[in-house]
Amino acid sequence: MSDTLPPWPQVPACYSWLSLDGRGRWRLKAETITHPGLIAFLNAHYTTDDDGCWFVNNGPQRVYVQLDSAPWILRLQPDGRFVTHAGRPAAIEGPIYLDGEGRVFMRTDAGPAALDDRDLAMLIAELRDAAERPADDASLAALLDGRDTDLNWHGQALVFLGNEAAATRLGFIADPCPPEPAPGA
Repeated sequence: MSDTLPPWPQVPACYSWLSLDGRGRWRLKAETITHPGLIAFLNAHYTTDDDGCWFVNNGPQRVYVQLDSAPWILRLQPDGRFVTHAGRPAAIEGPIYLDGEGRVFMRTDAGPAALDDRDLAMLIAELRDAAERPADDASLAALLDGRDTDLNWHGQALVFLGNEAAATRLGFIADPCPPEPAPGA
């Protein structure tokens, strides 16, 4: 009997089957996954490649993930900490970005992330200007108009993305596609 395991078979990568929505819910062909064991498996085997494509390792196969928002979806905790959709803590690294649709994105130690929209009101309530006054409607409107503001969240600057895609700014591929075949292949 051999002490070595046989090598994994060559299996093609899978595209356009698995997605992650803006609230951190896994979907298989647009159907929300609810089985706790499958969700735990997906969360445990979720990672990225060097190109910024996110996928789940399924044995020898990579199942690439379509991202409705960002690779990590964050929930803001009452104590000001962030937790990913997979239950991992995440710390902000750099500014917080707001896009034209009012979605919040940030770079974290876990990777590129978006705030779950259910926590937007809590984040807005904690925004401050340079004098530590709560954000007012005029400064929020200015930000959404793309004008510079001095708004911050616990010292992290708030920056308007405008029409620039969060994926471009944060360096991830929202909709991975199979590589083009080599000429003559």
